[in-house]
Formats: sequence, structure tokens, C-alpha cells
Amino acid sequence: MNELAITLDMESGVYLYEQIYQYIKNEIVEGKLSSKERLPSTRALAEHLQIARSTVELAYEQLVSEGYIEAKPYKGYFICPVGELYHLKKEQSVKREEIKKENSYLFDLSPNGIEMKAFPFSTWRRISKNVLAEHQKDIFEPGHPKGDFEFRDTICRYVYSFRGVNCEPEQIIIGAGNDYLLVLLGKILGEHQRVAMENPTYKRAYRIFSSAGYEMSTMPIDKNGMSMEHLRNSQANIAYIMPSHQFPTGVVMPIGRRMELLKWAEEAENRYLIEDDYDSEFRYKGKPIQALQAWDKKEKVIYMGTFSKSIAPAIRVSFMVLPKPLLEQYERNAGFLSSTVSRIDQAILNEFIGAGHYERYLNKMRKIYRTKHDCLLECLRPFKNKFHISGENAGLHIILTSREKGTSEEQLANTAEDAGIKVYGMSNYFVEEKDAKDEYAKILLGYASLSEEEIRNALLILQKIWL
Repeated sequence: MNELAITLDMESGVYLYEQIYQYIKNEIVEGKLSSKERLPSTRALAEHLQIARSTVELAYEQLVSEGYIEAKPYKGYFICPVGELYHLKKEQSVKREEIKKENSYLFDLSPNGIEMKAFPFSTWRRISKNVLAEHQKDIFEPGHPKGDFEFRDTICRYVYSFRGVNCEPEQIIIGAGNDYLLVLLGKILGEHQRVAMENPTYKRAYRIFSSAGYEMSTMPIDKNGMSMEHLRNSQANIAYIMPSHQFPTGVVMPIGRRMELLKWAEEAENRYLIEDDYDSEFRYKGKPIQALQAWDKKEKVIYMGTFSKSIAPAIRVSFMVLPKPLLEQYERNAGFLSSTVSRIDQAILNEFIGAGHYERYLNKMRKIYRTKHDCLLECLRPFKNKFHISGENAGLHIILTSREKGTSEEQLANTAEDAGIKVYGMSNYFVEEKDAKDEYAKILLGYASLSEEEIRNALLILQKIWL
């Protein structure tokens, strides 16, 4: 029998039985109390701690109900087998170490980072408060499966004025992120589809389509985007593209290639283009390019947009514009599914966009990102003899391509990591490892989440170790 070294804090505000329960539970999980070991009797422990026996009994009862200990008649309380619990504890410890390692970089040049310091928190709080005050209980009622009509109507007006997208509220479906909408799209389109995707690409989309049972074809990318020659030879009937700013290569698809894709889609009844317009708000040369959907006269483009990149990842609000011929399939295959976005969040975003706050915020963020973008390019001037710089016209990252064949992505990433800097190799975004082999190493450098001073400091370090 183990003598428990419990110290009770009578002034902590935590019930005494909870303190006993938590102490014994922690000792079991950490492996300090072994399986089948007998605990002190409730009477003995109560006398030792100078408390009521009923307090100890309450703690033991909770431990029994959760399976940490078992009561054997006339024998006492014994520790249950806890091998898995101890293993879990060790795994959690390892994961914490991994997280700690991930967060130990001096600078993380992630292409997925965004700037949050300039977010209008006071405006968001005020709108949130007004939404809850004005709507009272009706906002807690079930909403339309596609999303609230007012919000869809606001999105219609926004995407038309900013991206040239032609649609009606009935064509818009609101969802909790692009991943969910892609899963939903799989249900809408049904089985036996073949999807063509650029390679490298947004791998989560590839995995989602693959998990839906679709046949997949990966297309190489030339200077204009997805290769039309390979697409025509692929037997695919759906092409997933990012024409405004291909991720991760940064290619901005010219109008000629866009027209070729539309022509390809129009050649067969069941062909569609999925246009992922994930970060079209951030372009640094010339005016924003119209969405591919704006040129679609035959209802062949499924347009997808998100507020996660332009506002905040935690917003988790995206939208999909379905061509009218697919609306009947939506109702038949997925119309019974409830909306995955809270009506409160929809109402807040609706007001944020409708009142002009979103447009003002985007204008502000474009200036901030443009300043960081120019700062990064300035810091990269010394790199031009050893690296080619590309992808600088849009988005929130640029690409460095080594001019030397002998340099590998792994070498560049490892030397950067040793110096406390996290960079990202292009090979991470290829569907298969064998596709990623390239004579020249390519590194993505994101800058959105860093300050100008941090960008300069990070690039000074990279200059010392890479040049």
C-alpha cells in the first residue's frame, strides 16, 4: 500500500475532494502509482489528512467511475491497469516537445502566414455586439442550408464589383472553409469523376478529391499555368486551377490560357473548371485580374472564394458559386445538409462587408503587404547572382530558385533551420515525391506574418549562410 503524499490547500477555493481526485489521477497517469497497487482506505486517508471520511469517499467514487481505480469488496481500492494511459502521457509529452521545436525558430517564413496586428478588432467587437442585440433569438434558429440569403446577396454584390463574378444568391453556398466545400462539391458532382490538378498544387484539395474516390491526374505547369496538351490527353472531365495566383508557383494565368481552358470545358457536357480564387485580393502590379468565371458564358466554372486569407484563418468562412446547371444536382445530392457556418458569424461578416469595413481593411492590408513585399525584394538584391526570384507580382510569398545545380532544397532548408529560420521547399507541394525532382532547388519565402525589421534580420542571416 502506497502512502499518498497529498498536501491540501484549504484556501485555494478548489474543493478538497477535487484536490484528492486530481492528485491520485495525476500519479496514476504519470506512472507513479502502478497497476494493482492498493490505495489507503478511505478511513486511513481521512485520518492522515485530518478531513471528513465522506470527502475521501467522494474522490474515490469519482476515480472509480472514470476507471482509474476499482473497488474490491472487503479488500479495498486498487489501481486499474494504466499502460495505455501512461503511453498516452508519453505521446503527449513528445508532441509538446515537437510543438516547442516548431515554435523555437527565430523567424518563420511561412507562405501561409498573415498579418493580424492591423485587424479592426474594435469594429468587429462592435458589430458582434450589435448583431446579438438586434437579432435577439431569431439568429439562433436554424438557417438556410446554403447560408442566410442576406449574406449570400452581399457576397454576390461584392464578387461582382471586385472580381467580375456573375451570379445570383441562389448559386452561392456558404461553408466552413474550402476543405468542407470541396467535400460538399464531391457529393454534388457524384461518383466516377476524373480530376486534373496542377503539380505542384494545393495538396489538401488533392487529398480530398482522392478520398472521394475520384481518379486523379496531375498536370505539369508551364509559364502560363496548367499544360493544355497534358489536360487534353488526361481524359479528365474536371480541372482544378488557381488562375489568379497559382499556389505555390505564383504563376498568374494569362487571358489566352484562360480562354483555352474555357474552350476545353465547353467541348463536353459534363466538363467543369473549379476556380480557386484563394488570395486574389493581393496583387502588386496593375489592376486585379478578372476571375475566370467572369468570362464564362456556358456555365462551366465553379468559383470558390474564402475570407480566411483576407481576414483571418479562424474565421473559417468560404463560399462556392455553382453554375446553374448544377443547382438541381445540389438539391438532390446535398441539399439536405445543414449549413456549417454559424448564423451569428454570417451576420457579423455580412455587416462587416456591407458597411464597407471589409473594403477599407483590404485597402489597408494591401498597403501593409506591399511595403513588406518591397522590403523583402530589396533584401533579396544580394541573392540575385545565386538565385532567380519569381512569383513577386501577387500573393504573400516569393520563390527563390537556385542557379546552381548542385544545391538541394534539403541543404538550403537545413542550413536555414540550424540558423533558426524556417523556410519551405517547393518539393513539399508536389503530389508525389518522384514528381518533385528538379535540377534546381526552389524555396518559398513568405513574409506576411513578419515585420519589416524581422524580414531584414531574417534575410541578413540567410545572406550569410547561403551566399
